[in-house]
Amino acid sequence: MAKMYYEKDCDLSWLKGKKIAIIGYGSQGHAHALNLKDSGCDVCVGLREGSKSWPAAEKAGLAVKTVPAAAQWADIVMILINDEVQAEVYNRDIAPYMTEGKALAFAHGFNIRYQQIVPPAGVDVFMAAPKGPGHTVRSTYVAGKGVPCLVAVEQDATGHAYQIALAYIAGIGGARAGVMETTFHDETETDLFGEQTVLCGGVVDLMRCGFEVLVEAGYEPENAYFECIHEMKLIIDLINKGGVAAMNFSISDTAEFGEYVSGPRVIPHEETKARMRAVLSDIQDGTFAGKWIAENKNGRTFFNSKRAQLKKHQMEIVGGELRRNMIWGGDSDLDTASN
Repeated sequence: MAKMYYEKDCDLSWLKGKKIAIIGYGSQGHAHALNLKDSGCDVCVGLREGSKSWPAAEKAGLAVKTVPAAAQWADIVMILINDEVQAEVYNRDIAPYMTEGKALAFAHGFNIRYQQIVPPAGVDVFMAAPKGPGHTVRSTYVAGKGVPCLVAVEQDATGHAYQIALAYIAGIGGARAGVMETTFHDETETDLFGEQTVLCGGVVDLMRCGFEVLVEAGYEPENAYFECIHEMKLIIDLINKGGVAAMNFSISDTAEFGEYVSGPRVIPHEETKARMRAVLSDIQDGTFAGKWIAENKNGRTFFNSKRAQLKKHQMEIVGGELRRNMIWGGDSDLDTASN
């Protein structure tokens, strides 16, 4: 069984006197930087010169430096830029300053697992990975709560990497919810698998198929959107709070009966698992990582075409119109969206 840690196990004083550089100011970057600052830590944000995020970070009260300057200044360097650019930025702007005794941190293990980044022997390498979007990491922290996190140590050069990692997670609010111990290897493979087969790839394709079937059968697109897309959050919120049984308790018996008789017709259990195993195999042997690295080196032609297609899909257009005309769609700030 995985080991769990909580606030009582995390000593924020391990960060006392340490300077923390957050590389990037996107979804996770802004949350980590602001939460650590509010926890009393010495934080700066590292950005490329001319970054549009630079004035936003300064406006939030954060010190901002170029990436090389931040890496040189810091004792802990947390890399929170996109996976596909981390290796280039690390090798050019961070590696020269990763001197003995420092710590290199990640919120996802991709570049360590697939050896795109190879840290020097004398530095700690740890993971502090919130299991939720950065905007939720920030909004729950402000509300006095937190997002559950994963912790992993790939390299314990100082002998204190776990204490530092747990202190960091306490600083971003994760220890309020719970911290599960894992490894870079397991986090990377399970995270990629979950995203591709269920959370993003699976759910989005399921919603899209349901929407298209109803519209093609002559039903109003707005009805199709509500039934196959909007209500997904309501169902997931119930599962999140009490599991599938709690969700079934809250829905009608008619809906629960439909779950049992029609769910397996839409997603044939053994066939789906066989296809999922093939996806997992591609993740485990590096096939997916190789495709993603190559896609970025070759101009993202496939990626950009699929993104453009999705933007034009009727479910996105109808959904946008509905959200603009509904009270529940009036808050476009993800940091203040209800959780």
